[in-house]
Amino acid sequence: MPSRKKSNAGSRKPLARYDIYLKLEKSLQPNTIEAYMSDILKFAGFIGGEEALTGATLEDVREFLASLADIGINARSQARLLSSLKSFYRFLKLDGFVEEDITEVVKSPKIAMRLPDVLSLQEIDDIINSIDLSKAEGQRNRAVIEMLYSCGLRVSELCGLKMSDLYLKEQFIRVTGKGDKQRLVPVSSRAIAELEAYFEDRNRIEIKRGYEDYVFISERLKKPLSRITVFHIIKELSENAGIKKSVSPHTFRHSFATHLLEGGANLRVIQAMLGHESISTTEIYTHIDRTRLREEIILHHPRNKNKK
Repeated sequence: MPSRKKSNAGSRKPLARYDIYLKLEKSLQPNTIEAYMSDILKFAGFIGGEEALTGATLEDVREFLASLADIGINARSQARLLSSLKSFYRFLKLDGFVEEDITEVVKSPKIAMRLPDVLSLQEIDDIINSIDLSKAEGQRNRAVIEMLYSCGLRVSELCGLKMSDLYLKEQFIRVTGKGDKQRLVPVSSRAIAELEAYFEDRNRIEIKRGYEDYVFISERLKKPLSRITVFHIIKELSENAGIKKSVSPHTFRHSFATHLLEGGANLRVIQAMLGHESISTTEIYTHIDRTRLREEIILHHPRNKNKK
């Protein structure tokens, strides 16, 4: 990281106070806090040390961002660093360490939209049908795939799902999402059938004490599946099914939302199902739908076909 010397009186106290603020008031996860602090320390190194943070200027921020571009840091990473700085300087202003937020007028670099891979219904069925039910974890993995797709769950929501969250007679489940916010999500009859078949296997597992309420249990560890384990399961199953796309647990969530939109579902309904706080997050699926529409027009419209 480029650096330059800059003498500026100040205190290291603001950074320590900000660390406490993230832990106690924002209740962020340790890895998130570590990422914020790492980004701020990169900026501190550029301007001459932590003591210089309260005396930094708008020009310092702009030069810092320019230096990132010069060494090949991509726009997405630049935007993340700037977001960390904006959070830090908003805190400094609110807590009285500085009179002005020097990052307020700095605009985030434009990031090209990356549309996620979407699986077709046939590809999802191919993955499910490739599962070997003779294996102890086979039916569990079928239920995992079906719940990820039918309910549009995040992988953390799947791993945290509990038996007490299931209202299968009413065909609903209670999902705890980001910020511990809960929502009710309809569950399909297909997913219910896969779950009930899995429960026969689950009942034979001697689950470790304290984990009895979790739905998806590791056969070997006798405790809830981890996110990493689910990633590995999805990767292996996708390869076995011959899927060439990049598939992760989140791919099923994207596919769920895209198929809902293609089927005519209202964007607000999809937002509620996915647990998005802002409708702008859900609107990415309108871009996916438009992209597919354009591809279909190019492929099938008579004006676009080559004339013999």
